[in-house]
Amino acid sequence: METVIDFGKLVAPAYYPVHQDIVKGRHTYYDLFGGRGGLKSSFISLEIVLGMMRDAQANAAIFRKYGVTLRESVYEQILWAIDELGVPHLWETNVSPMQCVYRPTGQKIVFRGLDKAKKTKSIKASHGYFKYLWFEELDEFAGPEEIRTVQQSVLRGGDKFVVFKSFNPPISMNSWANVYVNEPRDDSYRHRSDYRDAPAEWLGQQFIDDAEHLRKTNERAYRHEYLGEAVGTGSEVFEFLEVRAITDEEIQRFDRIYQGIDFGWYPDPMAFIRSHYNPKHEKIYLLDEYVGNKISNEQLAEEIERRKYHYQFETICDSAEPKSISNLRNMGVWARAAYKRPGSVEYGMKWLQRRTIVIDPERTPQAYKEITQYEYERDKEGNLFSGYPDKNNHCIDALRYSLQRAMNSWESKA
Repeated sequence: METVIDFGKLVAPAYYPVHQDIVKGRHTYYDLFGGRGGLKSSFISLEIVLGMMRDAQANAAIFRKYGVTLRESVYEQILWAIDELGVPHLWETNVSPMQCVYRPTGQKIVFRGLDKAKKTKSIKASHGYFKYLWFEELDEFAGPEEIRTVQQSVLRGGDKFVVFKSFNPPISMNSWANVYVNEPRDDSYRHRSDYRDAPAEWLGQQFIDDAEHLRKTNERAYRHEYLGEAVGTGSEVFEFLEVRAITDEEIQRFDRIYQGIDFGWYPDPMAFIRSHYNPKHEKIYLLDEYVGNKISNEQLAEEIERRKYHYQFETICDSAEPKSISNLRNMGVWARAAYKRPGSVEYGMKWLQRRTIVIDPERTPQAYKEITQYEYERDKEGNLFSGYPDKNNHCIDALRYSLQRAMNSWESKA
């Protein structure tokens, strides 16, 4: 007799679109992140167990960074899913070796810790292939290279794969996991959730009361722990960031356009940045960039002209290279030197820090990387230096040059 399962009653409505996307095979990677109580692990475990029961060729491999954490986390989570689906009689579960076997076909769910990386190469499927992978607590892994190594070893022998990565975002924006989920990928589905997406009765009143208490007493901790926001460690130079897509329709309405260049060759790159500033809301929108090593002035001028940025708007350049500015002007770029005076760097940086910077990682990937990872340096005791680090800041400098006219406006304050 076939087991009838009402999957819709077992997952929160917030996950219905994710489930439908998986069923239709639209993506390979599913990155689920957010705050406590967001039901990420519950959804993934149900999806894996049910998916395997519906696909006789599918096996699953589930990873944590450390093997000792498997039993009380992902293993128990899979047992919960099997029980919730009402099919414990169809599954054989063991802890030595740690695995769950689907009795009708012999399909397996295996569990591994990456503290012993060689274990990954030993994973074999006697029946079918490993269709499902799950990296739980993604931020605990060493970085994207470690994840890629596992995927290259395991994702073989099939025509469709589903890879889950789940985590609560670390507090620092420049954590590799936070950077990863903000990098656009066509083969990835990103889903953010928190306790507000879960039916209240599933979490219990005490959970909700604890969240509300922290919201009232420590809003910053509440935003990080319960909403899953990367609120920062206190060492970030730029705190007011809005990371999101900037649409073509928005850009068509922008009237105050600014352009800047920080000259470089190698190893320091040349950086051209284009932005919009809204003084009423004190928001800077990063619209486009052109960044690279060993880019000649001729190549730079040609690229600016190709993008049709050469004649409409003035481009403010690093004044340390007057010859390069002259070259650009001779080649049709409306370029002039930035005005430098004592304290101008500090003033410009403070001006940028006071404003919200809207970044679209797809439009300006290098600027996104620089701005989100730019932090004050610390001494041996962990105390912050007050100066601005003069490294990995080429797009930042180009942005600072570009906005000099806005900074010098009588109504503008640093």
